Amino acid sequence: MAYKYENKQAALLAKVKGKTGKISDKTHEEHLKLYTGYVNKSNGILEAIEKLGTPDPADPAVANQIASVIRNLKVDFTFAVGGLKNHELYFDILGGDGVATGAIAELIDRDFGSFEAYKKDLKATGIAARGWAWTGIDNETGKLFNYIGDAQNTYPVWGVTPLLGLDVYEHAYYADFYTARAGYIDEFLAHVDWTAVAARLPKA
Repeated sequence: MAYKYENKQAALLAKVKGKTGKISDKTHEEHLKLYTGYVNKSNGILEAIEKLGTPDPADPAVANQIASVIRNLKVDFTFAVGGLKNHELYFDILGGDGVATGAIAELIDRDFGSFEAYKKDLKATGIAARGWAWTGIDNETGKLFNYIGDAQNTYPVWGVTPLLGLDVYEHAYYADFYTARAGYIDEFLAHVDWTAVAARLPKA
């Protein structure tokens, strides 16, 4: 294969183990099994695309917008690799003390008015989402904002770098919080590693 995604499950678990309060290690362990599935599926789809060789665009079984080999593989790849990258982001920015400092704190104050206002906005965004909420920075305007994803591959925003990923699928919190998504988001925010978030800011 031309490229194979690395399974970072062990490192991601080590990053958060014992460091996320009421979000339990057991939840993280089970959650990361899903991440491993996304890694394996991403690599499997890439291998299947590679085995196709040069596709024949004149063959409707190969290339057709209703249903075809290329459509199925390439749409499914966006879902699989989205799941891989979303989960790597989620676990990478957890395991901290929840206190933003330095450049990222200054950006939050500038664009949301205060850290408390930012947290309320992200919490509302997470409650409104069906799968994911992100904090991103627009590389053109330099502005931070929170946006929604309903699945692993829905509503990406062109030219935006995601800095923080909040998984609000039930598997991320149900075992610890049952249906209390708001309580889970509060606990998530209390354990964000803002140094890791700041490290994702685009370099000037």
